[in-house]
Amino acid sequence: MIKLVAFDMAGTTIDEHGDVYAALSRCVEEAGVPTTPQAVQQWMGADKREAIAALLVRGSGSAAPETVDAAFNRFREILASLYAENPPVALPGVEDALCELTVRGVKVALTTGFSRDVAEPLLKGLGWQDVPFIDAVVCSDEVALGRPAPFMIHRAMELTGVLSVTEVLAAGDTVNDLWAATNAGVVTVGVLTGKLTRSELESHPHHHILESVANVPALLEAQFTLTSPALQGPTYGRGMS
Repeated sequence: MIKLVAFDMAGTTIDEHGDVYAALSRCVEEAGVPTTPQAVQQWMGADKREAIAALLVRGSGSAAPETVDAAFNRFREILASLYAENPPVALPGVEDALCELTVRGVKVALTTGFSRDVAEPLLKGLGWQDVPFIDAVVCSDEVALGRPAPFMIHRAMELTGVLSVTEVLAAGDTVNDLWAATNAGVVTVGVLTGKLTRSELESHPHHHILESVANVPALLEAQFTLTSPALQGPTYGRGMS
């Protein structure tokens, strides 16, 4: 039986209008290093400092600590400005789904490639601070490594008192989200509210691909009442819509 769901934030539970992509691209390019949408997509869902360092190296730039620090600070400035111009909102049906899960006794955690100082203003803007339908928030700067490492999911288990990975479902909109869930040994769900298509997500390990996090309560009711399929291992190229 599923006792904890761990959801990514941007693109999964929150519509932030693709501003993370824009901020990552701009901060790297302002450091004098070219990048591409494909390169940025590869690092979506990951810790943003790690992503910046990787994008700098990919573009033959320097990943010296001071260069990464400067680019990361610029990322935060750009993102804050974009969010002020066009505030993020909850994706359709997400708040209702989180409330329904809470009523059913399922713990809800948010995990994010943002550091805590970026995530907190975002949550505040949504009115998601100290709400009953979120039990834990885990940021990438609070664990040893961000996605695709499993540590944020395992930290969410620790914070919510869930002992077995067979009782956990994790959902996200990026390849790094899928690999983090797979590496954590939990039920792995991709959602189509981000930039990737169904076929793009299905080519990576998963148990289910859903249109939205809003469909998770129905999935739990239909599939996980008695046992979790996490023990069966992830699949490629097929899943529940």
